[in-house]
Amino acid sequence: MSSASSAHRKELGAYYTPPDVVATLVGWAVRRPEDRFLDPACGDGRFLALHASSTGVDCDAAAIAAATRAAPHSTPVHSDFFEWASSTKERFDCAAGNPPFIRYQRFTGRSRQLAQRLCGALGAPMSGLASSWAPYLIATGSLLKPGGRLAFVVPAEIGHAPYAAPLLPWMTSRFRSVRVVAIREKLFPELSEDVWLLFADGFGGSTSTVHLSALDRFETTAPTAPGVEIPISEWRAWRRRLRPFLLPDAIRSRYRQLVVRPMTHALGHFARVGIGYVSGDNSFFHLRPSQAREIDIPDSCLTPTVRRGRDLRNGPITGDTVSEWRRSDSPNFLLRLDSRSVEASGVRRHLDSEAGRQARKRYKCRVRNPWYAVPNVTFPDIFLSYMSGHTPAFVENRAGCACTNAVHAVHLTDGISPRALRRRWNSPLTALSCEIEGHPLGGGVLKLEPREALRVAVAGENLDPTSERLLREGVDLMQRWRHPA
Repeated sequence: MSSASSAHRKELGAYYTPPDVVATLVGWAVRRPEDRFLDPACGDGRFLALHASSTGVDCDAAAIAAATRAAPHSTPVHSDFFEWASSTKERFDCAAGNPPFIRYQRFTGRSRQLAQRLCGALGAPMSGLASSWAPYLIATGSLLKPGGRLAFVVPAEIGHAPYAAPLLPWMTSRFRSVRVVAIREKLFPELSEDVWLLFADGFGGSTSTVHLSALDRFETTAPTAPGVEIPISEWRAWRRRLRPFLLPDAIRSRYRQLVVRPMTHALGHFARVGIGYVSGDNSFFHLRPSQAREIDIPDSCLTPTVRRGRDLRNGPITGDTVSEWRRSDSPNFLLRLDSRSVEASGVRRHLDSEAGRQARKRYKCRVRNPWYAVPNVTFPDIFLSYMSGHTPAFVENRAGCACTNAVHAVHLTDGISPRALRRRWNSPLTALSCEIEGHPLGGGVLKLEPREALRVAVAGENLDPTSERLLREGVDLMQRWRHPA
């Protein structure tokens, strides 16, 4: 496939499904030769080609042409799916496919409006942060006949994303059985995102549980793989996330016992957590010592700052850390100006340079007054990594540095010392809590949003050996599921 067509495919959120996965999904969904089959985002027609009585919808004319060639017996529809679904009177016995995965930033315009309107009317209102795949499943489910079935590739975000939370209750209230198959090995090696599978059977019925199976790799027996039955009430108790149920019951139960102990508290009990400042133009506002000397910027205008999570790899940020930034000529010094310092000749030349003229045009600079005054520069007690390959770094700020929004700024509130809190943090209970409260971002990265970080459990007492072992096993398992580097 050419780079141009690959770029077009990425824009549409279209990544074509491996043949054995296609055959498994269609083979499970289609039960009789006369079944009417729907693929709501048919792409090149590989799902349609496996069943004679099939309808495929796609907004891409080239995809519809390819689907027509691959499945000449099918009925191709060139349309926005949500527009078509809002008006069609057709109903189907089954559906299967791989819906587009377009994040909310690019899932815009009329298609998004139609999707939100349709989901709201169907009793599953989607937030403004919803990616495209979730509304596709809701709309497709609504087009089934009583007793109908659907089988879909879904992002692993079904296991943790808040925007996807309306999907499972909607499914369980309208299908007799709902099964999610989590697959650890990547089905799409070229993508950073992991994908799982969703099977729902018996449209018009209902169930109070979701069946979750966890497989190391895709198997053609995935629709019938053994697993655990998760009551929807229990799913809600785990913050509407399926990911914790990847853990064996013994580990999950021990974790729950430990987090409710009187001496265990959420990080929010001890601290406020927020992001650092946004400069508006990092390359302009962050200087190397050699640059500052060359343009005659006074040291008093430079604030040492933690710019990235990797700055936290070597432990506490100390005076020696800042000295090393100077020796290595690292761009870890924020140009921090007030009305007096801006009059220094070197500062003025820097502001009036070509780089300065470009910086002041950038949105974050353009909307503040004065444009060169970086707001919200704080000096936290502790730095917490925002995104991590393994366990999030939690390091003391002994040098009084600032930080960008690439890391979290932790300000203590209850009188505990940074060192004492760090000691509590370095526990397998907290490491597992980070995995449970945070979420995988793809590419092996664990992301902790501020609200998630506030919920992370911090132990106040030593753990017994059995708890230590179980929690470490849980951390290892959860990290293997997100493929850390």
